[in-house]
Amino acid sequence: MFLRNLKIMSVIICLVSAMGLSAAFGQTQQDTQTQGKSSKEAKEAKEGVEQAQKASTAFKEIMGAPDKAIPQKVLDGAECIAVFPSVIKGGFIVGGRGGRGVASCRVAGGSWSAPAFFSMKGGSFGLQIGAEATDFVLLFMNDKAMDSLLKSKFSLGGDASVAAGPVGREAGAETDAAMNAQVLSYSRSKGVFAGLELKGTTITQEKKVISGTYGEGMTAEQVLRMDKTKAPATQVFPNTLANFSAAKAAKK
Repeated sequence: MFLRNLKIMSVIICLVSAMGLSAAFGQTQQDTQTQGKSSKEAKEAKEGVEQAQKASTAFKEIMGAPDKAIPQKVLDGAECIAVFPSVIKGGFIVGGRGGRGVASCRVAGGSWSAPAFFSMKGGSFGLQIGAEATDFVLLFMNDKAMDSLLKSKFSLGGDASVAAGPVGREAGAETDAAMNAQVLSYSRSKGVFAGLELKGTTITQEKKVISGTYGEGMTAEQVLRMDKTKAPATQVFPNTLANFSAAKAAKK
């Protein structure tokens, strides 16, 4: 009788253990899926923070150059500022460029919004060889230019008129380019900073990085115009812009 009861108990223990292992296995699969999703979002958020930091560093270096930076009056008049650090340009005969960056826009009170994330692509044709990394700065000077930035994809010179921006702390602040162009563009390569007309360059929103950084469903418009998000880790870029530009009320 004792042996029979012992066998029954053994069977029960085996069944309970099997059920426990099955439940544990199912929970492990669920945890793995959750971790995979979180890992992807964490990666995108990390990319957003890194882009903001790189853009901030590039902008500080450009504005720190004595008498060779963006004119103060032009900078103070910008509605949005985008920085694309270390854009790669190169090729043989047919060339192209590509890189990633961030943009912030004026919000209520004249402060700068949290940054949204973008990629830059463009092509060129001509006798060229080799490759180099270039920093690009784009100043969006009015509401129409800002509207272009809020599109999923737009082209400079097509959707928004673009001109080479004037250079020098005060020089060129009243030039036709500053007064009439929707977008003023600059480049810095090998330490030389100058205005550069970027016709044909395409700017595209990085929607996955935006949602990964600020939350599912967040859009560039909510980040840049509606000021509906705060992310301390990415504030390094708008804080840098605030250090170099005077506050002004955003246009309605």
